[in-house]
Amino acid sequence: MAMKEEIKKNIDNPEALEKLFQTDERGFATAFEEIYTDIEETELIRFWKIRLEHEKPVSSSKKLFFADIIKMIVTCLVTGFLIKMPAIFNFPEEFFYFRNTGLIVFGGLILYVTLTRRDHDYKKVACTAAIMAIMAIYANILPATNGSDTLNLVYIHLPILMWAFFGMVYIDFDLKNLFKRVEYIRYNGDLAVLMAIMAIAGVILSGILITLFDTIGINIEEIYMENIALIGVVSIPIVATFIVRNYRSLANKVAPVIANIFSPLVLVAALVFLVALAFSGKNLFEDREFLLIFNLMLLGVMAVILFSVSETFINPTSRFNTAVLFVLSILTIVIDGIALSAIFYRLGAYGVTPNRLAVLGSNILLFGNLLWLILELYKVNFRKADIGRIEFSIAKYLPVYLIWVLFVVFCFPLIFGMR
Repeated sequence: MAMKEEIKKNIDNPEALEKLFQTDERGFATAFEEIYTDIEETELIRFWKIRLEHEKPVSSSKKLFFADIIKMIVTCLVTGFLIKMPAIFNFPEEFFYFRNTGLIVFGGLILYVTLTRRDHDYKKVACTAAIMAIMAIYANILPATNGSDTLNLVYIHLPILMWAFFGMVYIDFDLKNLFKRVEYIRYNGDLAVLMAIMAIAGVILSGILITLFDTIGINIEEIYMENIALIGVVSIPIVATFIVRNYRSLANKVAPVIANIFSPLVLVAALVFLVALAFSGKNLFEDREFLLIFNLMLLGVMAVILFSVSETFINPTSRFNTAVLFVLSILTIVIDGIALSAIFYRLGAYGVTPNRLAVLGSNILLFGNLLWLILELYKVNFRKADIGRIEFSIAKYLPVYLIWVLFVVFCFPLIFGMR
């Protein structure tokens, strides 16, 4: 901690920074890497970043790299053991997986990030472990009532709550630091791209292995899918996180390309969908299943917008991307407005239920977020404002989502019981 504070205090003093570096090269490099996103990116800071990347002691770098590999393997094994607990201890699989899969996946990520942190604050580690234990207990003590919409909503929102908690651990509980929140958003974009690539590669590899063994008369499909594939699926986020942290330049090259391709395609798809909806004869106000699919599509488009905004900021080479995002945000808020009108209609016609209230709340939050995004994108496109303000608006809005998720997870059972 002392080294971090000294670097920040002497941020504009080249002589003092050099003296700190000569005093403790490794400590300086580690502290600088951890606070880099918090420091104003001046020419001096960019110089130190380049210098440290080239002057990092090879032996030390290799030791840290291999230590991270060991920690990654250990975390994957622990996560794999947890996901196989129903088979090992004869637990009811449906009951266990529905309640605990999100806890296990994000628990593995939390464990890996905690293990690989250079400076351990044991109070924070203890707090993390305590919150994880509370979440696990809460998820498993709720009554096993089949057909309860309230409980289904709790279990759907629990992984989102775990995602938010993992974000707190990722930014080392520095909740007021918007730069770190933005870094977490970028990490999620990079992680999503790498996980998709790894999943595709895993499916291809699995198909080849199963086919090869089948040609020699050995059927390994059931054993493979129940063991290796299952453990592999929960390990993908951990391995992808290892790649993001150790090969940042690779993620920074791939993710923006994906974002630049996807955002125009999603824009065209959203426009075509709205036109088709007008002529389809579908009635959102009466067709409950279609409204649900409609909302899922809306969430997917919103995720693409957030991902694309993050990656456009990293590589702001063209105003075309921000213009596409501006138009896409407008189309998305139109879609959200249609969904909200249908939800309000169903609330008035059929009354309040847990599902309708949950969908209404999430759509109102999305509507507010989109309004803010449209305002910021307008300033970027037409008033030449800094594109970074878009990411900061997203980072500032994250706590609003967290408050709603906490309300659904902990208050819905009290309000609606087991309905």
